[in-house]
Amino acid sequence: MSRTHRIPRNTLNDHSHEWATKRREYLTEQTGVSMPHTGHYSIDPSALPGNIENFIGVVQMPVGIAGPILIHGEHAEGYFHVPLATTEGTLVASYSRGMRVVNECGGVHTTVVEQYMQRAPAFIFDNARQAREFGKWVDAHFFEIKEVAESTTRIGKLEHIMQWSVSKTRYLRFNYTTGDAAGQNMVGKATLAACEWIKENYPDGCEYLLSGNMDTDKKHSHLNMLHSRGKRVIAEIVLKKDVLRKIMKVDTKMLARATVLANTGALMAGAAYNGPHSANGIASMFIATGQDEANVVESHAGLLSHELLENGDFYLSVTLPSLIVATYGGGTGLPTQKECLQILGCYGQGKANKLAEIVAATVLAGDISLACAVIGGHWVSSHDKLGRNRD
Repeated sequence: MSRTHRIPRNTLNDHSHEWATKRREYLTEQTGVSMPHTGHYSIDPSALPGNIENFIGVVQMPVGIAGPILIHGEHAEGYFHVPLATTEGTLVASYSRGMRVVNECGGVHTTVVEQYMQRAPAFIFDNARQAREFGKWVDAHFFEIKEVAESTTRIGKLEHIMQWSVSKTRYLRFNYTTGDAAGQNMVGKATLAACEWIKENYPDGCEYLLSGNMDTDKKHSHLNMLHSRGKRVIAEIVLKKDVLRKIMKVDTKMLARATVLANTGALMAGAAYNGPHSANGIASMFIATGQDEANVVESHAGLLSHELLENGDFYLSVTLPSLIVATYGGGTGLPTQKECLQILGCYGQGKANKLAEIVAATVLAGDISLACAVIGGHWVSSHDKLGRNRD
């Protein structure tokens, strides 16, 4: 690569206004594109090490407020105004409409069931019997492995190790709790220390790969649907038939029939989520609050469950088994993301379960709104009215 095509960098002080400007000037020379908007920002570049490399500026994303939404959780209690960062017209309006239904029905109840973050090394042997015997040894030495792993982290705790044999390989899946951090890097460091200890102490010798891909980082997997990654959180509500008819112009019996059809369609398609659109609310909240946006792939998976009650009311719940959120570390401390977390009362330590409950409640409200829009025939018309920015 010639020097004329090398991105300017300063190994001593690269996160600065000066070097961001140099990189924009370089890009202008290379592409002819000036960047007056990208280069206009309020962030102090010196705060960005650990978040970005080759910094040139910011991408400005519109943020709207939906709600408020009434939540009865073990961690989130009361009314919450929800920041949604999106470029999709109708989205904020739709979530707000669903939240109005939720509020008039008495609010949504939320529960965090369990939470784990994984790293899944693969240990390789000469044959299947050696791999099987190694698994027994791991079980017998769990507490020693746990001590070594936890020596690398202040808050990470190794809870259990799952195991599978395939051919002459033993796949392990280390399951940790990680406090208010998402924890992927934390558990990677802890598991590396544990694997090195295992390699040194296993009497018959072994090789390993730190990730055998069963941790499913930033990939959907059915394993997470069953065993949880991030937080398994459930949001549930009883929709009153009179409220649904008044606000949405939809009958609960009609909603029940449509939900059965939607479940069948999702089953045939092999969809990761059988509800209308969990990813919309999750992605918009993730961008607004500084989450790792790639975790939407895992976090949007889930199960929408329903029951038409004898009195005509409608029980509805969403289960998100792999919701990965953080209120500490990563992008949560960046200025605008921090402000959005503060709007929710979710910035800092001790708030991750609260944020998870708010996300789940928001997903449920959005699903109510979109499902009723499809049934009521105003799905297309609302996008025509509010989502027609063609510039």
